[in-house]
Amino acid sequence: MPKVIYEKRGEIAYITLNRPEKHNAIDTETDELLHEAWTSFRDDDEVRLAILTGSGEKTFCAGADLNDHVDGWLDRGPDLAKSVMDKGFAGGITRGLHHTNKPIIAALNGWVIGGGIELALACDIRVAVDDAQFGFFHVRRGMHFADGGIVRLVNTCGVGIAMELELMGEPISAQRALECHLVNRLVPRDQLMATVEEMASKILRNPRMAVESAKETILEVVGRPLDDQLKIECFNGYATMVNPEIHDRKDQFLARQDQDRATTA
Repeated sequence: MPKVIYEKRGEIAYITLNRPEKHNAIDTETDELLHEAWTSFRDDDEVRLAILTGSGEKTFCAGADLNDHVDGWLDRGPDLAKSVMDKGFAGGITRGLHHTNKPIIAALNGWVIGGGIELALACDIRVAVDDAQFGFFHVRRGMHFADGGIVRLVNTCGVGIAMELELMGEPISAQRALECHLVNRLVPRDQLMATVEEMASKILRNPRMAVESAKETILEVVGRPLDDQLKIECFNGYATMVNPEIHDRKDQFLARQDQDRATTA
């Protein structure tokens, strides 16, 4: 079986880490297969959204396979960062291919450890089983996040939470992850994929231009001064107003033929 499974079902691409015997850890082959999957997702106009998960029931992703990576890191010496800057981790979705405006939902089916947390944070929405655990063990091994984990942890959870989680190196429960906004929702294990697919269907019912522009805008305004944030939001938001689909949606709403008749806007 391939270490990464890529499937298209309608407008959704399903990407599954498939090394359950290794806790879905990412070795160099898996990294290359993920790069192919993310590139296919980005370039395929027929798919609008991706759902990422892991095979098995124990672990979403245990991060980098240290048996495969550590020696290579040490051998590169001081130029290591420069050599990986353009590609990042997990096939480049953490850095390099992160500019895709198509939404990505992570279905976290178990333990999320080290680089697996970086991979989850690179997704736009995270839904976890209610018995998931998040392991920040990498600092115990002399490393900290280097592929977007600290940046996204600060942007998503705030400085104080990022300091606690990244410096202590302790695992946290799914409930604590929800309280920290590390995940969006917790669900029973048997409801994980149904919940994610329902969320996906609600995203896909909306015009593509608006969805992708909204994602781009949210990511672009993070960390910028307020005036810059307001300008970016204005520019991107009004750029979507030229979409002819808006007029059709307006007419449906005014004729009370749309699905949101109970709303007023």
